[in-house]
Amino acid sequence: MPTSFRLARIPKTMTKVLPKFDKYTLYARLFPAVIAAAPAIALAWTVIAGKEVRLVQAIAGTALAVLLMVFADIARRRGKAIEPRLIARMGGLPSITMLRHRDPTFDAPTKARMHAFLAEKLAEAAPTAEQEAAAPEAADGFYTRAGNWLREHTRNKKKFDILFNENITYGYRRNLFALKWPALILNILIVVGTAVYWWVQQGPLDLLPVFVIAFLHAAYLATFSTRSALEEASRTYARQLLLSTESAELRKPPPAAAKPRTRKKKAEGPDALAT
Repeated sequence: MPTSFRLARIPKTMTKVLPKFDKYTLYARLFPAVIAAAPAIALAWTVIAGKEVRLVQAIAGTALAVLLMVFADIARRRGKAIEPRLIARMGGLPSITMLRHRDPTFDAPTKARMHAFLAEKLAEAAPTAEQEAAAPEAADGFYTRAGNWLREHTRNKKKFDILFNENITYGYRRNLFALKWPALILNILIVVGTAVYWWVQQGPLDLLPVFVIAFLHAAYLATFSTRSALEEASRTYARQLLLSTESAELRKPPPAAAKPRTRKKKAEGPDALAT
């Protein structure tokens, strides 16, 4: 690294304004956005590497915080946008389809326990196989309400850590897949732009690392960020969500209502000592 390139230490005032992301936002939203922009980040770093740059002067802490929030929000919005097509392709939300009698994900006894548990929690009867066949929309309505109940009652990240991690995996794959084509287009633009730069400048191959990163980046997206990988993560999360009906945490009886405390009356009269 050139000796003229020095990064100033990040002042405490900047660290105070940097956003503190929770685990889900960091892994499932921000990381996909940063990965998608990796070639552009590598190009920017290469361009400024030979210059003296002070981080404080290059970007203010508040602007950096806003930029990170924007990255996370873009990844989330792009991911939510592709979700309806994903659900339609899979024949419905996996947490719904897996509860259907005709779905083979769970064996009959396990599914019967799930239906009985959810029926008790929702205070309504679960559809039978015959009712499901006769009125599939009504049956899916019950399964939708059951899935919503489970999601609301499994939000504790410590008690349902496996489910939480599966949700992170799904969010990461969904958001990265949603950014796949914009990222590949960005790769093409960077490669073409650097090629033109070399042709015009006839200079050294100082941007060669950018080409390598762009190639590896495109290979990773093409190989691992696929629709099948996303569908697999969706089904894995849904399976774990439904299996939470077997957990001791959800099957614990509700705490007994505390009896109201009554104030003892003071004993009066000659019978007081007799007690």
